[in-house]
Amino acid sequence: MGWAGARNLFLCLSLAKCDFIFDDSIFLLYTGQEDMAATDDFTIEAFTLLALAIVTIAVRIVARCLTVGVKNFQLDDYLMPVAGIVYGFETAAAYCVGAWWKGLANNAMTDQQRLALDPASEEFSLRVGGSKTQVVGWSLYTTLLWLLKACMAIFFSRVAAGLVNMTIRIRLAYLFVAATYIAVICSILFGCHPMSKNWQIYPDPGNYCQPAVSHIDVYVTVTLNVATDVYLISIPTPMLFKARLPWREKLELLVLFSGGIFVMAAGILRCVLIVTAGANGAQQAGSWACRETFVAVIIGNAPMIYPLFRRMARRAGWYISTTYGHGGNTSQSYPLSEGDGKQASHDAESTAQSRKKKFRHPLSIPDTQWGEWERLSGDGDEKEGITVVRETIVRSKDRRDSSIL
Repeated sequence: MGWAGARNLFLCLSLAKCDFIFDDSIFLLYTGQEDMAATDDFTIEAFTLLALAIVTIAVRIVARCLTVGVKNFQLDDYLMPVAGIVYGFETAAAYCVGAWWKGLANNAMTDQQRLALDPASEEFSLRVGGSKTQVVGWSLYTTLLWLLKACMAIFFSRVAAGLVNMTIRIRLAYLFVAATYIAVICSILFGCHPMSKNWQIYPDPGNYCQPAVSHIDVYVTVTLNVATDVYLISIPTPMLFKARLPWREKLELLVLFSGGIFVMAAGILRCVLIVTAGANGAQQAGSWACRETFVAVIIGNAPMIYPLFRRMARRAGWYISTTYGHGGNTSQSYPLSEGDGKQASHDAESTAQSRKKKFRHPLSIPDTQWGEWERLSGDGDEKEGITVVRETIVRSKDRRDSSIL
């Protein structure tokens, strides 16, 4: 049973309310061993997910330190630890919903039950406290998700650096993320007016003022959440289709950049469960918020972490990279550097004059998307201004020199 279970049992016995049913079935205050076991199971799950999320963020920070150095950190590198802190508060709020407030809020009550409930009773306090925690939990949940969206938008802006046609889409992403966050927060905080009605017991404040199962909170949040994820996923998709990459590497990029699909699925599932949960809506809202945001944290950090693991796998001989070539021949690419000498420049000019070459998309350059990810993403030293990055690919039959700005 554990300490928490013993505490609840002692409280139950001391108040003579264990397994006690009020007259007219007003409320069943049940603190039996099964419910306490369920609460303990969720507590273990929630804090395990929190620990894994913190480790993931820490690994991301280490990967960025090794790749670009602390001095070259970008805005998303600072926002991600903030997201981790918000996730911690969200987990604490979800824990309070079950452990402190027994999964209760001001929903799932008839008018007769509301009228007969004594404001001085423990149940009244539990429902009021649970409702207030739901408002806080929804706010933290929204803030965390939109912080992660902002980090992804910033990351995509680096990946698409130098692509003029992507600049407008990136700016629209920033605007879309900011506008939808304001809309969702306003619906949570001002969808029920005055604010105190969010924890009102009698008279019935209506569904919009029952934060655990409020339709305005659920539908507005899930709609804008899915809409922003779809737009963010659409940013790198054109780059993937245009990229001249082996199918395996293109598939890897597609999985990483399309991870928001899993977040969308979790958000929709959470919406359905809350709406159909009935009396368990409060508990479902808290538990599934932690699960969805955990998935979002993993997906949001995967693009930064995976290149490091891939590089380690290459050095250990566990991963074999393939690059495109003529007649199926493999090619060896040299690391990116700032200038390859006059001969490389002369070769590039000669090649450009002799034949018309197609634009080489940044993601098409072999062995650079992962090996030199950060330099390709525009994370060079600010003092250098515009960085000219060159790559020389030597083959048995021809030599190409391509440059990207």
